[in-house]
Amino acid sequence: MTERGDFAQLLRAWRERLPPAAVGFPAGNRRTSGLRREEVALLAGVSVDYLIRLEQGRADRPSAQVVAALARALQLSDAEREHMHLAAGLPAPLPDAVPVHIPASVQRLLARLPDVAIGVWTSHWTLLTANDAWRSLLGDMRPGLNLVVAEFTGRAPQVVWADGDSERHERALVSDLRCAQLRYPDDPSVQAVIRELLAVDRFAQLWAEGTVTEHRVQAKTFRHPLVGQLTLDCDVLTVAGTDLRIVTYTAEPGTEDASRFDLVRTLGTVETSPA
Repeated sequence: MTERGDFAQLLRAWRERLPPAAVGFPAGNRRTSGLRREEVALLAGVSVDYLIRLEQGRADRPSAQVVAALARALQLSDAEREHMHLAAGLPAPLPDAVPVHIPASVQRLLARLPDVAIGVWTSHWTLLTANDAWRSLLGDMRPGLNLVVAEFTGRAPQVVWADGDSERHERALVSDLRCAQLRYPDDPSVQAVIRELLAVDRFAQLWAEGTVTEHRVQAKTFRHPLVGQLTLDCDVLTVAGTDLRIVTYTAEPGTEDASRFDLVRTLGTVETSPA
């Protein structure tokens, strides 16, 4: 059982205060305010039965991963997230760990910009969440996927690169991973990614060179299995105070690429193959 009696009460209170529109759910006819248990369970990736037991104080102490997922789903502030950990009998998240908490403002972007493909990543390029447009464009990329690993093991989405752009992209990813290691030297997730990648010759070569570079704002041409090639503008944004990366893909209005992107979103998620 949880050691802090207010965990169940806080969980219910925070669920009931969050309006459905904040996470992209229709309001509909609801007997109570806030989100339904089924909706929170879906957002957090836990079973409805387990969420019910947590709210009733009948479950074993939740893991740090479950509490972090619930905090993201409920759009808690940093202070509330820390209190939720303490109420669950867990230590507060360490400040030297890679930030994984997605602020409510970023979650609203995901819900309210359906025409923009949006993926939210950690500082070492592990996917935290993405919207429907992203999944339609790039396939069912599950949270937890690391982009650097995918890139150097041939599992990244198919991109048609211009001369030199592929190498610049590789070097930028390696540089980002090195910065994450320097910023969060004790985070085991960063060390695990680096250990896995050092077994890949190409990554090991670039890592040994120690080059530091930045991502350039540029267009990317994707090879979609149903609509063919489409070129979209790519922007990488940072969230102040969180060290998260927001990657967006948009099409120039009135172009053939915009029409193809509309079709991609209409088709929904399809199976994609790696480059």
